[in-house]
Amino acid sequence: MEVAELQGISSQIRRDIVRMVADVQSGHPGGSLGCADFFTVLYFETMKLDPKNFQMDGADEDLFFLSNGHISPVIYSTLAHRGFFDKSELATFRLIDSRLQGHPSPAKNLPGVRIATGSLGQGLSVAIGAAQAKKLNGDQNIVYTLHGDGELQEGQIWEAAMYAAGNKVDNLIATVDYNHKQIDGDIDEVLPMGDLAQKWQAFGWEVLEMDGHNHQEIIDTLAKAKAMCGNGKPIVIIMTTIMGNGVDFMMHTHKWHGSAPSQEQKEIALAQLPETLGDY
Repeated sequence: MEVAELQGISSQIRRDIVRMVADVQSGHPGGSLGCADFFTVLYFETMKLDPKNFQMDGADEDLFFLSNGHISPVIYSTLAHRGFFDKSELATFRLIDSRLQGHPSPAKNLPGVRIATGSLGQGLSVAIGAAQAKKLNGDQNIVYTLHGDGELQEGQIWEAAMYAAGNKVDNLIATVDYNHKQIDGDIDEVLPMGDLAQKWQAFGWEVLEMDGHNHQEIIDTLAKAKAMCGNGKPIVIIMTTIMGNGVDFMMHTHKWHGSAPSQEQKEIALAQLPETLGDY
């Protein structure tokens, strides 16, 4: 795809996020908006997928696990526009009996979702297991995963990181959404993380960095990471983003981590986001 086309998809995903969260007055818009560009490139450009024939085992295709599952609006919108299910279902977000729960769950057979996520810290362990299963099955495809920077304060992440490097899980590409914000404030105020690149390198990982709002840079960095697979080390990408990106009053603050905009604020936000694929 051309970059302009990917940018248009990202704008539509952001529109969906704002509408979904505002209409039920519940959800996490900040991180979802910040990761829209990454999800667009990952699902529309990078990963090998078969949306119309979704299988839980993911054999012969790439896998993705959203560890910070609270940013479910962004993955739901992405999956819908990629063709995993009809985009009209986005209108059921967080409603009773909906398949689109606040945190992704496979309980009701939602295509594109293989595990329940949102209990922070667990996604990397799951991704490592899936990556090792692919190796055992002779499957050459790649496992991708996304984590919040605040999530890295969970000890299980570092146990998993140590295990992956020690066992040469080199068909795994993890990405960290480095927006410097978490629910209680700036990560440096809650629990300073230090130099993330040096931390991951010390744990034996290959480390790349990228601007999470530059579509071409995301394309190039993910391609570079893919080319590095198979060399004995897992790979992590430190992705710099802005929480709430695309909506001016939501940017650069943790206040929209888990707060829904009012109907008036929704209209202000939508006026900043071009409709490119048609609203659900």
